[in-house]
Amino acid sequence: MTTSVEAFNALPPDRAEADLLTCCASTTWARRVAAGRPYPDLPALLAAADAASRALAWPDVAQALSAHPRIGQRVAGAGREAAWSRREQAGVDAADDSTRAALARANEDYEARFGHLFLIFASGRTDAEMLAAALARLGNDEATERDVVREELRKIARLRLERLFDEHT
Repeated sequence: MTTSVEAFNALPPDRAEADLLTCCASTTWARRVAAGRPYPDLPALLAAADAASRALAWPDVAQALSAHPRIGQRVAGAGREAAWSRREQAGVDAADDSTRAALARANEDYEARFGHLFLIFASGRTDAEMLAAALARLGNDEATERDVVREELRKIARLRLERLFDEHT
C-alpha cells in the first residue's frame, strides 16, 4: 500500500507545487518543499516545510499573505483554501456586531501601520483572542511584526499541510 507521503513523492513537480500552494501561497515555499522530495515520512516533510517557512524572504511572505482573507471576513468559494480559511476562522462565527466592528477597525489600523493584512493562526482561537492579538501587535515595531507574521504563516502552512495529507489517507 502506498502512503500519502509516498504518493506525494511520486507526483510530477508542477502537481506537487500546486498542492503545496494550497497550504502556503508562496511559490518559493512550494518549490523548496517540493524540491526536497523524496521524504521518508510526514514528520520529515513537516520539518522541511517549517524550515522553508522560516527561510522566506519578506517578498515571499507578502506573496503568501495575498491569499489570506482578513480576520472576520467571510471567505467565499468552494476550493480547498476557502474551506480551510472558513474552518480556521470559525472562532469569529459567533462574534457579535460590536466585536466584528472592532475586528474590522483593528484590521484597518493594522494595515495602515504595517502595509499588509493582519495574519494570525486562527484555529482554535475565539473572536476575543484574535481581537486582543491584533490590538497587542499594533505595538510591535516592523521587524518584530515581520517575525511574528512569518511564524503565524508557518503555523498555518503546517496545519494545512497536515490537512492535505489527512484528506489523502
